[in-house]
Amino acid sequence: MSDQFQGIEPMVYQSKINVPYSWWAGDTASKFFIKLRDEKKIMGTKCPSCNKVFLPPRKVCPSCFIENTEWVSLSGEGTVLSFTVARRQFAAIPQDKKIPVIWGLIKLDGADTALLHYLDEVRPESVEIGMRVKAVFSDTRKGAIHDISHFKPVK
Repeated sequence: MSDQFQGIEPMVYQSKINVPYSWWAGDTASKFFIKLRDEKKIMGTKCPSCNKVFLPPRKVCPSCFIENTEWVSLSGEGTVLSFTVARRQFAAIPQDKKIPVIWGLIKLDGADTALLHYLDEVRPESVEIGMRVKAVFSDTRKGAIHDISHFKPVK
C-alpha cells in the first residue's frame, strides 16, 4: 500500500446495481417461448445422432455437435430430480412469490435433460426426489419461462 494511504480506514458503501438489458433470444429459444406463450406447449429439441431430447431446447447437441432440427412436444409432466428451498426474499425471487420458495430440477417425461423451475401447491417438507409434478401455466403469458407459473404435484 502506498504511504499516502497509511492509516486511512477503508470506506465501504452498500449499494445495488441495476443493469437493464435486452438481447435476442435466438431462433431456438424464440420458438420455445412462442409455443409456451401462444399454445401452452413445452417443446424440446432432439439430436438426430444420439436421439437425446433437450429441455430447455438446445440448437446444437453438446455431445455430438450436430444441429438439433427436430422439435418434440413434451407432456408437461415429469419427475423432481432435486430441489432446494429459499426461506428468505432475495433478488432472484420475484416479489409476487410467497416465501418459502421451492426450486425443483424437473425432468419432463420424454426429455433427457432437466429444467429448473418453481414448485408450488406443496409444502417444502412434502417435496421429495422422485415426486411426480405437472406444469401450471400462467393466466397471462408473455413469451418467457414464467409463462409456466410453476409445477405442482400430480395427484
